[in-house]
Amino acid sequence: MIFFHLQIQRLLVLISYLSVKKIYNFVKLKISYKLSVTGFKKSKDIYPYFISIETTNFCNLHCPECPVGINKTSKAEKSTFDYALYQKLINELKPTLLHVILYFQGEPFLNNQLYDLIKYTHDSRIFSSTSTNGQFLNDMTAKKIVLSGLDKLIVSIDGSTQETYETYRVGGNLQKAIDGIKHIIKWKKGLKSITPMVEIQFLVLKTNEHQMKEMQKLARSLHADRLTFKTAQLYDFENGSELLTTKGRYARYKKGKDGKFKIKARQLNHCWRLWSGAVINAHGDVLPCCFDKASEHPFGNINDSSFYNCWQSNKASDFRSKILDNRKQFDICRNCTNN
Repeated sequence: MIFFHLQIQRLLVLISYLSVKKIYNFVKLKISYKLSVTGFKKSKDIYPYFISIETTNFCNLHCPECPVGINKTSKAEKSTFDYALYQKLINELKPTLLHVILYFQGEPFLNNQLYDLIKYTHDSRIFSSTSTNGQFLNDMTAKKIVLSGLDKLIVSIDGSTQETYETYRVGGNLQKAIDGIKHIIKWKKGLKSITPMVEIQFLVLKTNEHQMKEMQKLARSLHADRLTFKTAQLYDFENGSELLTTKGRYARYKKGKDGKFKIKARQLNHCWRLWSGAVINAHGDVLPCCFDKASEHPFGNINDSSFYNCWQSNKASDFRSKILDNRKQFDICRNCTNN
């Protein structure tokens, strides 16, 4: 009964973020996407319903399948998202925006203004979420998170023991992440808040798949709202990988007749993600999606122009048209499961 009551309260929170204009924009997005896929010209007067913001592009951990973790981003490029620029962006998009994901690459809590970004999003009546490795979730930061108005917090925990956990979260401390969740739950109760919803995310790998049941027990003991087992995106997967899980349900790849691994999902020549949302990196570049890790396909930069002009630029239109023609011509699309 208590669980049902919480679900009703969260549903009411979600409904409170809606408006006629937001719903109308979402419907127009869907229609525009369907028309584009069938060969008709899409409408220009639409905005994405969600955006992902790279609050910071560096991290304290060294995860082996993360470009940031393996130091593909040079120190000269390290930066955090500017608060004034964020205000300008949200002011432009808040009439139609439903969701802001304050995460792309890097560890969001390395941005000292993250709480201000969350609060500005909340005050603008937009659903907010972020994802963290949990290493900075101490008692003080937990209280600030709850007070900020964050709606959803994802904490990555890829193992139920330190030995297994650190095979992927290199440099991380499992107990810190566990204690961090406890701090969040404590302050939610103390401040009588139903948010943020706490989701534990477990990246299923060959090195940790034997601990999935233990993770279910751990999630229950921590009173997390949700536990998600996530498939792992691997970069050099064609010849197999020591991280590739043996649990077929959670594997993105399968071995072909030639002995090479390939992505399991059918990759059709269209992608809803390109119409529904966008990613903005720490430097202000508007990117097609979260698979553009190296920012190779910028549509424009919001330091120089409005978001709308970037998102509807000739570069953006040309990229979407090419996706509809032959999606696999882009490297970032060949390892993607979205359609």
